[in-house]
Amino acid sequence: MSSSGRHRVAAGAARRRRQVRLRLSLAAVAITVALTGVVVLVTGRTGGSCSTRDPVLVDVAAAVDIAPAVMEAALRFNRDRTGVVQGRCVLVQVTEQPPATVLRTLLGGTAGVLTGRPDGWISDSSAWIRLARKQGAADLAGTETVMATSPLVFATRTSLARRFAVGRTDMNWRMVFPATTRGRIRPTEKEPDVVRVPDPSLAGAGIATVAAARDVVGTGAEADRALTAFVRWAQAGSAPDYRSMLAAVDDRSFWQRPVVIVPEQSVWQHNRLPSDDPVVALHPREGTVNLDYPYVVTSSDEARASGSRAFAAWLRSPQIQEAVRRAGFRSADGAQGPYTPGPGIPAEAPRTRPSILPSRIDEALEAWSRLAPPTNILVLADTGRHMAEPISGKKGRNRLTVALEAARLGLQLFPDSTHMGMWEFSSAEGPDQRERVRLGPITEPDGGRLVRRGLLEEVSRTLRADARRPSALHDSILAGFRELTGAYDESMNNTLLVITAGRDDGKGISAGELEKALREEWDPEAPVQVVVLAFGTDLDRDGLSRVAAVTNGSLHVARRPEEIIDVFLSALARRLCHPTCRTPA
Repeated sequence: MSSSGRHRVAAGAARRRRQVRLRLSLAAVAITVALTGVVVLVTGRTGGSCSTRDPVLVDVAAAVDIAPAVMEAALRFNRDRTGVVQGRCVLVQVTEQPPATVLRTLLGGTAGVLTGRPDGWISDSSAWIRLARKQGAADLAGTETVMATSPLVFATRTSLARRFAVGRTDMNWRMVFPATTRGRIRPTEKEPDVVRVPDPSLAGAGIATVAAARDVVGTGAEADRALTAFVRWAQAGSAPDYRSMLAAVDDRSFWQRPVVIVPEQSVWQHNRLPSDDPVVALHPREGTVNLDYPYVVTSSDEARASGSRAFAAWLRSPQIQEAVRRAGFRSADGAQGPYTPGPGIPAEAPRTRPSILPSRIDEALEAWSRLAPPTNILVLADTGRHMAEPISGKKGRNRLTVALEAARLGLQLFPDSTHMGMWEFSSAEGPDQRERVRLGPITEPDGGRLVRRGLLEEVSRTLRADARRPSALHDSILAGFRELTGAYDESMNNTLLVITAGRDDGKGISAGELEKALREEWDPEAPVQVVVLAFGTDLDRDGLSRVAAVTNGSLHVARRPEEIIDVFLSALARRLCHPTCRTPA
């Protein structure tokens, strides 16, 4: 049974049906078995002024974490015959559904959708509803009703929280960025060694985290680089749901100091189970984001839409608001906290970050959608004589070794969905380009037993520049471009990344001939972007700028070794402005 379409049967439903039959000799209200084989139960009760012979059935899809509370509300709604449409009883049936699945259904998608369109929808963030409206979802009501709220928290084991406190490490949004953005390769012993983020394509908490990350770094070139690093880092450690994230906090087999970003209610739910080291929710010092759980009417049928509106109003009734708080959520207006929060939930209400408005959340979601798609990338490493030149003050190290050190750091920022390959190039006897790692999935082997990610790291440690070999830069860019064009994947960003000193020794085609060939062969329907990462000062800047511009790519120049990772991130960050990016300075 699929977890995304799983239906829960509320406890006590069978017992209530038996009581109804004994008291009034009435049959319980309809039980429908869907084509998927999943059962949904709804119940009726005594009395009422509406007819149960032909009820108005309202299907409601609810996000997984709020679904149990919605199901309890539906049981009460049905039992009390609260909804009446033209003399007919309204009966609500609720299913757990991830917001992304509901969104695809409302937009008329054909893959990964529900078997039927719901009449009401409760997502875990208003951002999903705004996205549905923006993308033209039909029959979506113009307003929504917030059922509950839950602030985002940083969650970790109690023992680790004490350790961070001793080290005076406050939880803050900068922790969602890789350590490289803070000027070091790895986190210190006083920091979390990983901060895992919910997948923004699946969870509202992930969307809110992207918004907080963007809000903290601001705007501009440096901020875009940091946000790009965050997206890459988050993808590598994102999780599909809050339950698995919190389970990972208890797993000590891999990460030593894990922190996860989840809604406060999921910590409350996790701590229902006994533990020697329970999870604790910590507020970020800059302020947090409140997740709302909005209900929106989605039916095109007049009767079901009326019934759906009646259920929406019921969700704000005092008794349902109390039930919401008993389930670990905060009230719809956020003013009242959960009942019996336990020691893992802070007693004080969290301070929210006022600058994270809906527009900022939507902007962050757009940024994620641009940066997140996987990459089909072929790396060309220049091993000619210009890359063999030593680096001043770096004993025993040349341009290539320093550039590849940075490339290894960059490799960590690519998620497992990446396809990657690597060539080296120079000109002498034999071929100008030599394939070191064949283009393919980074998590799969390239012929041997070692997967590509490990093989790429190994090659980056062993590759050497040869001072006797001239550079075949222009010929190699054209050959790599043609190779990647032949391996184009429409579901990915297709990029040719050239790591070079930026000079061609004139043994093949000129920069002008390369530009002309790219202009003729570049296909806007299957665009391959050429990004040149040049190391040094004696490069052909004008020629390479024109070559990159033909493919809507870019030239980035690093003058010092420590700049390379920033240059690398700048190249990736161009997705935020593509195709209207300005030429980098």
